[in-house]
Amino acid sequence: MMDKTFEPASVEARISAAWEEAGAFRAGRPERAGAPPYCIVIPPPNVTGSLHMGHALNNTLQDVLCRFERMRGKDVLWQPGTDHAGIATQMVVERRMAEAREPGRREIGRAAFVEKVWAWKAESGGAIVNQLKRLGASCDWSRERFTMDEGLSRAVLKTFVELHRQGLIYRDKRLVNWDPKFQTAISDLEVQQVEVKGHLWHFDYPVVDDAGNETGAVITVATTRPETMLGDTGVAVHPEDARYTALVGKRVRLPLVGRLIPIVADEYSDPEKGTGAVKITPAHDFNDFEVGRRHGLGLINILDAEGRMLLDGNAAFLEGTSPEPEALALHGRDRTQARKDVVALMEARGRLRTIEPNTHTVPHGDRSGVVIEPYLTDQWYVNVKPLAERALQAVRDGQTKFVPENYEKIFFQWLNNIEPWCISRQLWWGHQIPVWYDEAGGIFVAESEDEALAQAAAKHGRPVTLTRDADVLDTWFSSALWPFSTLGWPDSTPELARFYPTNTLVTGKDILFFWVARMMMMGLHLTDRAPFDTVYLHTLVRDASGAKMSKSKGNVVDPLELIEKMGADALRFTLCALAVQGRDIKLSEDRVKDYRNFTTKLWNAARFAELNGCRLDPAFDPRAVTGAINRWALTEAARAVDEVTAALEAFRFNDAASAAYRFVWNIFCDWYLELAKPVLQGESVDPAVRAETQASVAFLIDQVAKLLHPFMPFLTEELWAIKGADLPERGLLTLSSWPELAGLTDTAAEAEVGFVVDLVSQIRSARSETNVPAAAQIPLVMVGSDSEVRARVEAWRDTLLRLARLSEITFAETPPKNSVQLLVRGSVAALPLEGVVDLAAEVARLRKEQGKAEGEIKKIDAKLGNADFVARAPEEIIEENRERRETQAALLAKIEEALARLSGD
Repeated sequence: MMDKTFEPASVEARISAAWEEAGAFRAGRPERAGAPPYCIVIPPPNVTGSLHMGHALNNTLQDVLCRFERMRGKDVLWQPGTDHAGIATQMVVERRMAEAREPGRREIGRAAFVEKVWAWKAESGGAIVNQLKRLGASCDWSRERFTMDEGLSRAVLKTFVELHRQGLIYRDKRLVNWDPKFQTAISDLEVQQVEVKGHLWHFDYPVVDDAGNETGAVITVATTRPETMLGDTGVAVHPEDARYTALVGKRVRLPLVGRLIPIVADEYSDPEKGTGAVKITPAHDFNDFEVGRRHGLGLINILDAEGRMLLDGNAAFLEGTSPEPEALALHGRDRTQARKDVVALMEARGRLRTIEPNTHTVPHGDRSGVVIEPYLTDQWYVNVKPLAERALQAVRDGQTKFVPENYEKIFFQWLNNIEPWCISRQLWWGHQIPVWYDEAGGIFVAESEDEALAQAAAKHGRPVTLTRDADVLDTWFSSALWPFSTLGWPDSTPELARFYPTNTLVTGKDILFFWVARMMMMGLHLTDRAPFDTVYLHTLVRDASGAKMSKSKGNVVDPLELIEKMGADALRFTLCALAVQGRDIKLSEDRVKDYRNFTTKLWNAARFAELNGCRLDPAFDPRAVTGAINRWALTEAARAVDEVTAALEAFRFNDAASAAYRFVWNIFCDWYLELAKPVLQGESVDPAVRAETQASVAFLIDQVAKLLHPFMPFLTEELWAIKGADLPERGLLTLSSWPELAGLTDTAAEAEVGFVVDLVSQIRSARSETNVPAAAQIPLVMVGSDSEVRARVEAWRDTLLRLARLSEITFAETPPKNSVQLLVRGSVAALPLEGVVDLAAEVARLRKEQGKAEGEIKKIDAKLGNADFVARAPEEIIEENRERRETQAALLAKIEEALARLSGD
């Protein structure tokens, strides 16, 4: 006997253990040796991470595809693994050391620190793997990889050496995003733009003549970062700004420093912003760096790695200048204090013209929380331009397609304007760069120190001492190799031959450039093949109001808490149902509760079937069924399978979930079981008719389990086991076949039963829309019905009376006065409601509601038609207005339909 309720907590761990014991998710199972391969590589979560809602969405969608394709008979490899997450992991371990009052990493040295990180990884790292298993992820866990395991590390070293040999990796001095707290370069993805209320300081720079003497004229520049002025090497004005035309080509004397710097014409300067003249500090601003490159301006770095003023002994700063003593006294001061000091010095010299309040965005480190500096340092770079060309061509040729397709345009924009990739990081945890230096600064690039020593000995004619580069590689460098390094590359492994190129990549839209593009570039360059044929990019999961989830806002929804409360199946189905291509998901606990009710509905239906003797019959042939309701239900099941299959093949997860939901809840649970009740429970029913219906119900529960399995694996696996308890060779649902119901469509049964269902549904809708009391029984008049419709109504009279709460059913050639008219599959049905409801009042009410809906739509259209509003409003506000319009439009359509039903309208 089935339990009264489905309790996920008591089922999920047991089901997971059964899958693991059977090796259900292992690729290369013997029975699938000849099956077509299907491979997805997991976007490797950080080894420090814990499951958040983005992970839950991303991995649910991957799991749906993997379970779907596995049931379709493919040899599926969902390749799992984790990323070493350089800066995040180093931060975690350093924090633990500080909490334990242990010496810091610099005190214990690199080797000892790295050993501590490996120990932490073995003890605490990778907790997210178990959390993914709780979600139901059907990865081949026996093949789990780590971006710093031996095989992947070898792949990284080989790639670096090979790209350096080809001239694609080189060392250069350029600006990077620099985190002064962690003292390392970081990627753009690790930078958060934070809006701050700051100031715009206007400084007067004196203009000088050809001999360097001040002319008495000044040019006023505006800046948000006064402390960087000590590194200015130019002033820029717009070439068409008449105010400054006569000054272009002249020079100014940099206050406090004395450096003579040119005034250049450059379109970067905005005549309508600030004073129209901007100071150019190429070593401390990315835009200024480009301006400086265009005009040959010098690069002067005036900050050290910790964000302190670097003036004393700074040859570039001191060259050709005579700094004031007060300026030199700023050496060693933190940039924040130095800003105040520079402003005070400029004010004291009469060079501060004005200060304006200015709200602007300032880059911050996402982990350190400190302001990020554009910082001039020597770093290692990849020249990705030639690699990008191949990736672009692969998309143009259709080797790889994007879903939704509009991301292709973004991909092209990024890769057409791609800059060199900074791949070095000033950390200790990660893949140490395979470069060694001799005492003279000579460079030796090799996969091992022995190879580097051999190169050095060959060059010098004797053994020499080498020092390895202290930097490590950007985490994205190893991740770029993920689709093929996890399968054994650079070796020619059986896995690489069978599963590469992979099939579908499922990942977030925010890493289209940082990960997807780089995997494509590396894959094409190193293996000569695009690493995947399809990239499905999902959007963000936001809170119920559409705001981005943030710990500081306190609006984070924890997937593990939802799993504890309502089960993994409910959460998974919710995410799929809301995963509309290109649209962010608004998630709330109430939405998950709705789909928990769905699991309850199915469980109760299965229990109802058990209580009514519906057991699987191994000899049951669905094609031999004769009962109309059974043939209709099988027809609807076949339709649902086709719809879900087509939607999943097109990555329309929400449509697939919707089709499955519609069949299970509306058709199977609400209609089919309701129509079957008299057959299952009636006292004078033909035993053969009852037996057929019982077998049909049991068969359809099996098909429902299969159909829902990719979305709700735990509940369906449990139902499969319960219903098949008497079938010893049944096996696991996850290894069973996808429903095959082709040929079961019965148009006659659909016409007959479908008519009854539609008629009852429309009567119920009309009752609701016109406020007919729930308990009231009302008459139904079929208008102008032909003999076929009359026969159908008579055959189903008792069912119609019961389900539609009708007092009687009659036939007439014209509709009665004051009736609501329905059009059901070409037949007119009328509900005389005079005396039951006040139709005039209903029309008035509906007209009022119609006006309100039209007014709302008009207001929203005005907003969305305002170019300024669309340009300035946050993305979530725009999306919220679009959704409100959709809701109001749907409501208006219903109101108009209700009005049209009323006689004379």
